[in-house]
Amino acid sequence: MCSFRVHLFGGARPPALPTVLGERPPRAAPTLAVLRRRNLHVKIVRHSARARVAAVGLATSGALLLAGCGAANESGAPAEAGGEAAASASASIAGAGATSQQAAMEAWVAGFSSVAPDATVSYDAAGSGAGRTQFVDGAVQFAGSDSALNDEQLPLAQTLCGGADNVIQLPLYVSPIAVIFNLPGVPTLQLSASNIAKLFNGSITNWNDPAIAAENPGVTLPDLAVTPVNRADDSGTTENFTEYLSAAAPADWTSEPDGVWPLSGGASAQGTSGVVGLVGSGAGSIGYADESQAGELGKVSVQVGSEYVAPTAEAAAAVVAASPRVEGGGAANFAVELARDTTAAGTYPVVLVSYTIACTQYADAAVADTVKAFLSYIASDEGQQAANANAGNAPITDEQRSQFLPVVESIGAAG
Repeated sequence: MCSFRVHLFGGARPPALPTVLGERPPRAAPTLAVLRRRNLHVKIVRHSARARVAAVGLATSGALLLAGCGAANESGAPAEAGGEAAASASASIAGAGATSQQAAMEAWVAGFSSVAPDATVSYDAAGSGAGRTQFVDGAVQFAGSDSALNDEQLPLAQTLCGGADNVIQLPLYVSPIAVIFNLPGVPTLQLSASNIAKLFNGSITNWNDPAIAAENPGVTLPDLAVTPVNRADDSGTTENFTEYLSAAAPADWTSEPDGVWPLSGGASAQGTSGVVGLVGSGAGSIGYADESQAGELGKVSVQVGSEYVAPTAEAAAAVVAASPRVEGGGAANFAVELARDTTAAGTYPVVLVSYTIACTQYADAAVADTVKAFLSYIASDEGQQAANANAGNAPITDEQRSQFLPVVESIGAAG
């Protein structure tokens, strides 16, 4: 029999840890009856030997915590995904950060529980900015972030982790950012970077504008006001999106790239789910969100060179593969400088690269082993395929895996 403990924090921060190197989060969990009273619905689905868990119906982004399923390892066979440390991993570790990673994290935590039945992992999908802050404050052992640590945060992380080369930043979640819209009877549109920028900065105010019509021959565009929707929170998705606009349409988008939306006007919502919900509820709305969470909303095919490219995992991966690694930041830093203004065929430049941030050393050996095992599982082919099935992200390449795993294997106890 396979049993689970599931913690869903309705947008709230999980119990804080005094330091990233020390105390473990509590393991107590609310009952399903309590979750239902909070309007949080939990669905547990088992596929073959491995348990899959999906948390659905959340009013806000939340944290998911699982522990205790060893179904895939009941035979006693050694665990391959997650490395040799997986079967013996026994600590409770906490992470926080990007809402874009939430669906992937559900798959990672569920899959990891099958190879590390004695370990517990929690993740608070509070947003990239909150995740980076909690990490450098020592409140969590790892973070998910849609942008790398900035110039102010990196030195704090280096102090926390014990040195410049001890801060891990691995791009383990890659996904296209879809430009989503709600136009009755119009399932897809073709747009240049210039027109996307104008729709969001207020230069184009109606959907039947001649500039939109010119790129979409044969499409009946409604006489409907444009309502741009942006993220209200400090968001790595916003930073990635504004980086694209700044690089690909500099004449029309003059604001500096930032995780905080730089313009006034329009509408705003908290988190990815908030933006998707607001766009979905208002005809004429346009927004941006991780493609895996866009649902049935219309999605823009973006002009790249002489073609229009849809937001697919394959096209997003093609951009990342062609982008150089950022220099500096330490030996374990694999942040990339994305080619946002590319004209290469088959690439989709509105891409989100979400990093897993951690330390190479922890004071508690059990914590270090569990972090190492969990990150090994995320980077494994099994972990990447599980996330792809649940979230639609682009799995990392074998070449990337061969670069990342030695860094993960170096995680250990300090001193």
